[in-house]
Amino acid sequence: MHVLVLNSGSSSIKYRSFDDQGTEIASGLVERIGETDGRATHRVLGPDGEWSSTVEEGAIDDHAAGFAGIVQALERGGYAQELGAIGHRVVHGGAEFVEPTPIDEAVLERIRAQVPLAPLHNPANLTGIEVASRLRPDLPQVAVFDTAFHGSLPPAAHRYAVPGSWHDQHGVRRYGFHGTSHAFVARQAAAHLGRPLEDLAMITLHLGNGASLTAIDGGRSVETSMGLSPLEGLVMGTRSGDLDPAVVFHLLREAGLTPDEVERTLNRESGLLGLCGDNDLRVVERRAGDGDGSAQLALDVYVHRIRKYLGAYAAVLGRLDAIVFTAGVGENAAGIRRRVCAGLGLLGIRLDDARNEGARASEGPGGVVALHHDDAEVAVLAVATDEELEIAEQTRSALRRV
Repeated sequence: MHVLVLNSGSSSIKYRSFDDQGTEIASGLVERIGETDGRATHRVLGPDGEWSSTVEEGAIDDHAAGFAGIVQALERGGYAQELGAIGHRVVHGGAEFVEPTPIDEAVLERIRAQVPLAPLHNPANLTGIEVASRLRPDLPQVAVFDTAFHGSLPPAAHRYAVPGSWHDQHGVRRYGFHGTSHAFVARQAAAHLGRPLEDLAMITLHLGNGASLTAIDGGRSVETSMGLSPLEGLVMGTRSGDLDPAVVFHLLREAGLTPDEVERTLNRESGLLGLCGDNDLRVVERRAGDGDGSAQLALDVYVHRIRKYLGAYAAVLGRLDAIVFTAGVGENAAGIRRRVCAGLGLLGIRLDDARNEGARASEGPGGVVALHHDDAEVAVLAVATDEELEIAEQTRSALRRV
């Protein structure tokens, strides 16, 4: 079964398509939907094993037009007739969706009910589902949720110490995100180590522009750093991460900011960007190396938060077999990995600096690079994540259960 994976945004559609062996056969990005300067980039794998690329510029009226362009790209590659299902990334599944779910009208209504939990993301995800379902009603559609992997969190981890009515009536609890990435790299790490996932206690570090840590015990998420929304937890590119809630009230009273202004600032103008004016960690590291004090502070705060969570999650697990770095920073930034692991011998973590320096996960066999000393108690790995491939596999899994 060929699976098309769609990640629909408010003005964009990112997609990848995989054959029944999990090989990528097409990918692309439709952007600036609804604007006169729309742009669609398509890459298709030819029968000769070579990729061909096309770029189309001009007005893309709506998501339906964008999706039609994707189908046309698949047709040019000879793949449209092979397509067997469409998997949709959905950011928030609430407490209701803890596994990939085939979509029908009833499920669509239940997903709409989660919009208050993710008003910036779920409406766009729903648009992608509605358009694809309307234009290709012959294909089964499956929703795969960023939050689903964390459905195994125990109450001690997912409950906040707030009135029960907030939880029961308004869904105030920890949900966690990046679930497809954490699940994928945990499985890859276990395969690399040659051990059953069910026997391992590990901490996965998804470090990109968005970032989160997850404690995984026996293949199940038991603690994670993001909460009700992706704002909680680590310092990120533009998100603040953990913050005393009283800061919000203070700004409302003393600075005269509106709730919308505070929310926008914490999500889009904070994190590394707020600390030093740049959200690209490569630029921040370069500036810090040149003696820029604000960039050095941003790095210090960023790394300190990661290390604090890493130690806490080791305590939650009670034992530790591996830590896994992934996503853009985790897979490629040797300096960040070195700083995170420095002095953690008490946890059994001993990074091999020679292995770590310059190592990129994508260049390792199977997308995995070992970074630890041979005699270290805890494996330190960099693993190339593939969230779209995970969505494709979960889509197939969901349809096999039907």
